[in-house]
Amino acid sequence: MLRRALPARPEARRILLGTLLSAVGRGLTLPFLFIYLTDVRGLTDARAGLVIGWFGAVTLALSPLAGTLIDRFGARRVVLPCLVVEAVGTGSLALVDSTASAFGVMTLVAVGSSAIWAGQNTILASLTGDGERQRVFGLNFALLNLGIGIGGLISGAVVDVARPVTFQAIYLLDAVSYLTPALILLTLPHVGHRLATGVGGAGAASSAGGYLTVLRDRPFRRLVLFGLVLTTCGYAQIEVGFAAYSVRVVEVTPRVVAWALAANTVMIVLSQLLVIRRMEGRSRTGALAAVGAVFAGAWLVLGAAGVVGGGNALLAALGVVACSAIFGFGETMLSPVMPALTNALATDELRGRYNAMSSMIFGISGVVGPVTAGPLIGAAHGRVWVAVVVGGCLAASLLALSLRPLLSAVQDGRPAPTPTRTPQPTPAT
Repeated sequence: MLRRALPARPEARRILLGTLLSAVGRGLTLPFLFIYLTDVRGLTDARAGLVIGWFGAVTLALSPLAGTLIDRFGARRVVLPCLVVEAVGTGSLALVDSTASAFGVMTLVAVGSSAIWAGQNTILASLTGDGERQRVFGLNFALLNLGIGIGGLISGAVVDVARPVTFQAIYLLDAVSYLTPALILLTLPHVGHRLATGVGGAGAASSAGGYLTVLRDRPFRRLVLFGLVLTTCGYAQIEVGFAAYSVRVVEVTPRVVAWALAANTVMIVLSQLLVIRRMEGRSRTGALAAVGAVFAGAWLVLGAAGVVGGGNALLAALGVVACSAIFGFGETMLSPVMPALTNALATDELRGRYNAMSSMIFGISGVVGPVTAGPLIGAAHGRVWVAVVVGGCLAASLLALSLRPLLSAVQDGRPAPTPTRTPQPTPAT
């Protein structure tokens, strides 16, 4: 299955290798930023939260500009400097010693990360054909989670709040990891250039329309709406809603939450290739609708664990872990389909903007989700939160199904219907 999922072009395989190596570095630091800023560098919880929120706001604000630059100059000229800026910013986190320096460094990190996801998706789309693109994006997501899991295991065994040098070391290693995809891209001089090189004509007119042209694309607008609803009630709830509900309502320990997140990663790594294989030739909108149903099922399991609560600690803990694992299975369906459908709708002139808008979905929901999770969990012992996220995921399923009539069979990932031939009458003898 791995051999089948690998892209045909060796350049795309090397880009995937860069994703894996950089993800290991990301996994070293991903769970520890808040702890590092508060317990090691002495920031208050409120100030550390503002710093992390500032990073998300800057990234979101710069994402539209990143899409424009990718279309105008090519993904290569945008991604390479952004990877270097990201490396410098991440390494500088090791030197943070005040709130002001934390804001400055996180601004630098946000500038670097604002274009990397959209740029790398644009590069992968340019190196793959329609038939293999969905498989490649799914494999890219599996490698990303595998790398993050490996990095998390390493840092979990190394970091110690009593020894700040351990945190400084992982941030410096994370900085080095961001240079590996940059070095790989430098060895591929013909990859990542501007996709639309023609001057004048319909292509130029389409590019001149910019984001207005993208927003006039009715199927893509529906896809964006689906993504906003699903991620706000799904991904955006993991960091705050899932953790807060598990600890405060289900009454499990933070260690159980950590095991649940590990189960999520294991589920993704083990099932991604199988899911990719099963989804070939099937409706993409049907898969998106199934994702909403799976996410809703995961939250219902967590809600059931909340009902059990402290009455049966083992059953409650199993419910939390099962919720995270089920959620991971839904991610394996979403990860290949969402970028593949985005790039099926995009034109070469505006591919960077399409991918930038797709990445902005996660930025917007990442702001809305955490802000709403706290008050909802505080109402009616968390039942309101469970009802809202379950209802939102099911609403996203309906939006996905409403998208299908707006797509062609090829865009939806289904085999194109073969034209039927009317039999010709045989001439009389």
